[in-house]
Amino acid sequence: MNCVGHQSPGLWTHPRDRSRDYKDLDYWTSLAQLLERGRFDGIFLADVLGIYDVYRGSGEHAFRQAAQIPVNDPLPLVPVMAQVTQNLGFGVTCSLTYEHPYPFARRLSTLDHLTKGRVGWNIVSSYLDSAARNFGLPQQTKHDDRYEVADEYMEVCYKLWEGSWEDGAVIVDKNRKLFTDPEKVHEIQHYGKHFTVPGFHLCEPSPQRTPVLYQAGASRRGKDFAARHAECVFVAAPTKTVLKNYVTDIRNRATGFGRDPRSLLFFNLLTIIVAPTEREARAKHQEYKEYISYDGALTLASGWTGIDFGQYSPDDRLKYIENDAVQSATESLTISDPTKIWTVRELANWVGIGGLGPLLVGSVEQVADALEEWVEETDVDGFNLAYAVTQETFADIVDLLVPELQRRGVYPTEYSEGTLRQKLFGRGARLPEEHAAASYRVRHEPPVLA
Repeated sequence: MNCVGHQSPGLWTHPRDRSRDYKDLDYWTSLAQLLERGRFDGIFLADVLGIYDVYRGSGEHAFRQAAQIPVNDPLPLVPVMAQVTQNLGFGVTCSLTYEHPYPFARRLSTLDHLTKGRVGWNIVSSYLDSAARNFGLPQQTKHDDRYEVADEYMEVCYKLWEGSWEDGAVIVDKNRKLFTDPEKVHEIQHYGKHFTVPGFHLCEPSPQRTPVLYQAGASRRGKDFAARHAECVFVAAPTKTVLKNYVTDIRNRATGFGRDPRSLLFFNLLTIIVAPTEREARAKHQEYKEYISYDGALTLASGWTGIDFGQYSPDDRLKYIENDAVQSATESLTISDPTKIWTVRELANWVGIGGLGPLLVGSVEQVADALEEWVEETDVDGFNLAYAVTQETFADIVDLLVPELQRRGVYPTEYSEGTLRQKLFGRGARLPEEHAAASYRVRHEPPVLA
């Protein structure tokens, strides 16, 4: 995230943490180069509009602990990081709640051009009332209503990306002084319940047209959205039971939308503390724990769930309360895994390093074993790695863990060619025909000769 305290509130105070440099381009270019050296598929840039002010009814602790505030726009970072890398992908979180799809589609097409097809979009609808108020609304839109808007938003984007410009529309013929064949560019004529977009897409087709689609919603309504639209699904499951059930559910739902269930890749949030020996890793973990902020962790947890944990004592147990925040976060901590009952104190310690995902601590061999076990037991495809201390966490993974995974043959030693979609799926640069977006492509049948 383009901020200081992302998923490990309080650890920005660690003497080796560099997140205070988030405003400097060198911070991001060096991170991108580090990740590419480690053959990471991409860097996933989270974002949020609004401040975490649910905890104790104010934003005081968000400001004190830099809990995702201050936060800058992630999109300008992408071209800068793309300039110093050749293969690293960029998954960018952009909320569809407060930006009209017409200019947004242009922004993403521009990024896809500038990165030569290495951009992905993490589709989210904002969940903080503080964001809604600053856009002139009294409160956040109801949870399920946001998905209704999101479905139409996607339809508009698909029409712009896939259906406005035909293949071959761009001619670039200097002799004829013809850049674009106007007969091959079409108005999308969208007149819907929430959006009216009658005209043309402003950008010529980018390498992927539609960016790789990430989606992080895991509520009951969100699962249907993911099964229909997502290519990569970001999950924040704290236990294997929660993750396995979720992956199975979404794959089954995808079949109902006419999709190959294996055409979706699942990435679980995970934090890794690794060292040459278990003793060294445990010592590092213990060192990190000294910097956890109890209030900072509960500030984030309260914002994610919509529950003010400041009203409970540390030993109170969590229970499910439905609201219009991130319902999946509440479900995963309460009803998704009946074998795990959390107290508020346990939640704070859990979120304190890496957020809601699991934490792996151990030697290189132990962590590699654990990663393989998560894949085998849950059917997850990979991991979205949070950091405890930046950029130390990633440097340890690249220098220590990646070589071990490569030695085992479960991690690539080289990048494949092509766009982000081609690298991830080993297929064409564009979305497959079975995807919902394909139905909006311009199709001109050849004339039938009598």
